[in-house]
Order: sequence, then structure tokens, then C-alpha cells
Amino acid sequence: MPPAALRLKAPQGTVDTHSHVYGPPDPAARDARNPHPEAPVDAYRAMLERLGIERGVIVQPSAYGTDNQVTLGAVAALGLHRARCVVATPPDTPGAELRRLHVAGARGMRFVLFPGGALGLDSIEETAATVAGLGWHVQVQGHGEEAADWAPVLKRLPCDSVIDHIGRVPVQDGVDNPAFRALLALFDTGKLWIKLSAPYHTSETGPPLYDDLTDRVRLLADVRPDRLLWAVNWPHPRFPPDAKPDNAQFLDVLGHWIPDEKTRRAILVDNPSTLYGFD
Repeated sequence: MPPAALRLKAPQGTVDTHSHVYGPPDPAARDARNPHPEAPVDAYRAMLERLGIERGVIVQPSAYGTDNQVTLGAVAALGLHRARCVVATPPDTPGAELRRLHVAGARGMRFVLFPGGALGLDSIEETAATVAGLGWHVQVQGHGEEAADWAPVLKRLPCDSVIDHIGRVPVQDGVDNPAFRALLALFDTGKLWIKLSAPYHTSETGPPLYDDLTDRVRLLADVRPDRLLWAVNWPHPRFPPDAKPDNAQFLDVLGHWIPDEKTRRAILVDNPSTLYGFD
């Protein structure tokens, strides 16, 4: 039987770097290909408070395409002292609109390399050239086994990249998986950030420890502890409403993956504060 999960207390200034808000003001904006029950900002705020998390980053969900009004509304409701966001806009979005989004709390552009994603890899270089001047990053999620194909593209970009969910690389071959090694080589350059989030996407051992990902996470922490982030991934869109995981477990598993308190603090507080511009 595996050891019980740790009960990790979030240090002051902790940032959840990846969650979604669904709901008002305009549910009609939702893409019918990606339906999702309402997950309003008040419920997100309550989750943060339960876990003792001070700050959050609202990531534009695929369900809304390039209509960012719900995401921006969530940041406005939480306040810029505790919230930022990652948006999705068409590649030809005018600079004035991007600057407006920056003032509203946007700090990155999201690319989802799955069917239904608003932006794909084909437009990432054009977009990166536009947002680099704002100090933004590009955020990428896709089939992790294809990471070796993304890495050369991301390496060329004039801005940093953020990879969701530990890369979503299948667990086979552990740290020697070729797709993971491709991400690791780019990670070592300091141009790539990786989110320690949603381990259920790839883990085969599962909760409470997702232990088949431990070696990868610890290797990442050995290579660039200053480029790791952590997230809840609320409201866990892959799960039906009656089977959502307990959000606290994702703090607990970080305690298992990263035993060193100083490194955990960097991941939870210092690194995201730098990337997203929190004081």
C-alpha cells in the first residue's frame, strides 16, 4: 500500500497557474463541440480559499474559442492583485487590442494542439513575434508523444513557452522517453516553463501519489527548478461532475514529488510571480 499523501500547506503567495472559469456573461459564446457545466468565478474563488491559495491564473478554455470575455471577467472579479490570465486571439489581432488585454491581466497566448483548439502550431511563430514585445509567453498543450516535433519550433520563438501538464508525455520509458528528452533539452535552455499539473492525463499508477511521474518531476527540478510551475487545473474538465478529484490532492502530490521546501516555494510562489508579473 502506498504511503498516505502529504497534507501540504500552501505558503503565502502561492499561485495556481492553470484553471478555467466557465459561465456568465454569455454562455452562447461556448463552442458546442466542447460543452461543459458552468464553473463560475465564485466557485473558483472558494476553491482557492479552501486551499489557502492567494493568486490564480485563468486559462482560456477551448470551449470559448477566441471569445475571452468570460476569462477576462473572472480576472476582473478577482482583481489584478490576485489574478492574471492566458487568452486566445486570432493571429491578426491588432496591437492595440493586445495591449488592452495586457492591461486587463493577460500575460500569454494559448495554443491547444487538439481538435477544437482555437490556435494551432501553424500560427505560433507569427503570434509569438507579436506578443514578445509585451513580455508574454505562448502556452502549449498537445499530444505529448509529439513533443519532439514542437521543440524545434518553440526553440526558435522570440518569447518563452509554457508547456501544460508535465508535457502530457506517456509514462512509458520514464525519463528516457524520447519525447520527454526533447522537452528536457529545451527546458535546460531556460526558454521553457513546465506546469506540474493534471497528472491524471498520463499517470497509470494514479492517485494519491501519481508515482510513475515522480522521477520525471524530480529530474526537471534538478535541471531548472526556476522554470517549474504548479497548478490545480480546476474544474478538471475531463471528469464528469460527480467524479471530480479533490483539489487538495494536487498540493499533496507536489509535497511527495518535491520534498525540498525551498524548491517547492520556488515552484509555488517565486517562479509564477516572475512569469505572470505579480508583485
